Amino acid sequence: MSSPLVTQPVQIFFIVLVIILAAPLLLNKLKIPHIIGMIVAGVIIGPYGFNILDNDSSFALFGQVGLLYLMFLAGLEIDMYHLRMNLRRGLLFGVLTLIVPLLLGILTSVYILGTSWITALLLGSMYASHTLISYPVAARYGITTAPAVLIAIVGTIIAVTGALLVLAGTVNISREGYFNPVEILWLTTKMVLWGGAMVVCYPIITRRFFITYSDRVTQYVFILALVFFAAWTATLIGLEAVLGAFLAGLILNRFVPPTSPLMSSIEFVGNALFIPYFLISVGMMINVRVVANVSTLGVSAIMLAVALISKWLPAYITQKANRLDVHSRGVMFGLTAAHTAVALAVVTLGFSMGMFDETILNATILVILVTCALAPIITSASASKLKVKMLTDDSDVDPIKATRVNNTLIPVANSLTAAPLVEMAMLMRNERGRHSFYALHVRNENTPAARAQSAQSLSTARKVGAAAEVAVEGLERYDLNTVTGILNVINERDITEVILGMHRRVTVIDSFFGAKVEQLLKATNKMIIITRCFIPVSTVTRIVVWVPRDAQFETGFSRWVRALARLTRQLGCRIIFCCPDNVQPLIRGVLYHENYGVRCEFRTVDAWDDFILLSNRILDDDLFVVVGARSTSVSYNADMAGMPSFLQKYFSRNNIMVIYPEQFGESTPLTSFVDPMASDLASQPSPLWTKLRNVYRRGADTLLRLSNRRHKKDLDI
Repeated sequence: MSSPLVTQPVQIFFIVLVIILAAPLLLNKLKIPHIIGMIVAGVIIGPYGFNILDNDSSFALFGQVGLLYLMFLAGLEIDMYHLRMNLRRGLLFGVLTLIVPLLLGILTSVYILGTSWITALLLGSMYASHTLISYPVAARYGITTAPAVLIAIVGTIIAVTGALLVLAGTVNISREGYFNPVEILWLTTKMVLWGGAMVVCYPIITRRFFITYSDRVTQYVFILALVFFAAWTATLIGLEAVLGAFLAGLILNRFVPPTSPLMSSIEFVGNALFIPYFLISVGMMINVRVVANVSTLGVSAIMLAVALISKWLPAYITQKANRLDVHSRGVMFGLTAAHTAVALAVVTLGFSMGMFDETILNATILVILVTCALAPIITSASASKLKVKMLTDDSDVDPIKATRVNNTLIPVANSLTAAPLVEMAMLMRNERGRHSFYALHVRNENTPAARAQSAQSLSTARKVGAAAEVAVEGLERYDLNTVTGILNVINERDITEVILGMHRRVTVIDSFFGAKVEQLLKATNKMIIITRCFIPVSTVTRIVVWVPRDAQFETGFSRWVRALARLTRQLGCRIIFCCPDNVQPLIRGVLYHENYGVRCEFRTVDAWDDFILLSNRILDDDLFVVVGARSTSVSYNADMAGMPSFLQKYFSRNNIMVIYPEQFGESTPLTSFVDPMASDLASQPSPLWTKLRNVYRRGADTLLRLSNRRHKKDLDI
């Protein structure tokens, strides 16, 4: 083979960037997924095309990194709540998409292609495996939380793991002449121990690192280091690196909220560089000249038919068994139809061991080419229709959601407190309507130092928003005092909620909230959120909410419940409502009506003394939320006058959020509902499997909290 036309590193990188830029622009006009353009471009410029670039070590490196990055993103973007909801259906699909291709591949290989049984078993493992190469298509359409996508992801885990076990058994039989179950058992044991170590150690290490280092670049490099360490250790025990990267994504899922700046950085780098590099490298490995061989075409047609039919049948059976629509079936089939990584490993190993000839090797390459081209097309065609159906169903449930407006005001005093306040506000962002964010700095002096501090604070707020792709409008105001400036902006911008940092005491006679917050509470009826976190909010493991009696009668009741539900969903943690019996069904009703899908628990609290007892149960990695009440509100009582002093005395070392709901506004009709997914701690004894699950959850949470306990200096607040 002749040498490539381009060999200089700068020229190579320029050509790759041109392909990454031009493929989406050209193919979007033709309504063809740009993934196909990347693969076709790799074929054209590769050694089997016009030989412009060589498939050297750089493409092997970046291609492998891109594949691992793709699997990591698939695990990171999964909604864990909806994954648990679809776990049983995913298990069914996983078993089917492993067994059906395996059996069909063995039978066709033996009786049609005339191979031996051991060779047929190896080919069956190739049919059973697949790669989520079209997952970016589902992500672009915003259907990653759809049941079809989650079922396909669970099926991928089972199919790839099972295919690797079959591959190991086949190689063992070929080398030793007989089946040795000890090696398979040893591989399974190593896989379980490795997975358990990852699940236990990674959350502890990540939480400690995030608490110590808040720089996003440092956190990004740390996350990537964990991903590639998991991939590397997976290869050490005989598994594929993609499984390690995918498991790392699942474990780190709850530490990277979907709307956080860190998540935006991870997605940007992957979609802009690593994943396109992988797709181009796949195309460079494909030799289109094998099509000219008639014998290869015949074998390729048989193998391609087996590969497609054996992946379509499980999708069809799963769709019928779970009463899903045809678009969901198309998405499941499209996501699992492509064969790349494991298929290449299988045929390469089989060819090197003399189990395959060149005809099967070239036919497999053609199967990879066709399936990689068809999978994005099938996924795109079905994903667009599924997205329309999801939007239609959502609008049928509540047409008001699409027109709901939220305007959040974030007063920032300095650049140090601006970043955590903006991040907290973005985690409570309403994605179902229009949500605007305003960062406000009120200055009482017209000196250059005051103007510089104002500019720096607002610049920090805008940068945090831009990192998460959220527009934050900076407002600088010169007013008589801070409270007057905030009130004027509330009226001018039609603000619906205000998020403040908690006041720190300056003098002994100073109050807990401070004079400014107390004046603001008296002057406005809008929802006021006062927050203080000692740790990054992404490391919170539980949200514990104390709700007073008669809180459901406030006009802003549903607004603060929705805000906490959005925060819980972003953090991926569980939320515990400590409230009277008559409030619990109404909270459930809001959560069900809005379809937030969060893990919620309820604990009955009636007396004010129970509020003090909670101080012994709130740990360092919990967020304790107190729903307050203004003195003129319906839910206010005499005991609540002492709440600030109780917070100062018993919760001085805890992460706190105090919410004062909106009053005298336009109330939302409330419905009572018993959510089957919510667990009431005061309910009747649950079945045995539920008890075992709760024991596991409590044990895991306790282990994480014990590892995170630390002695903090008592702050003067």
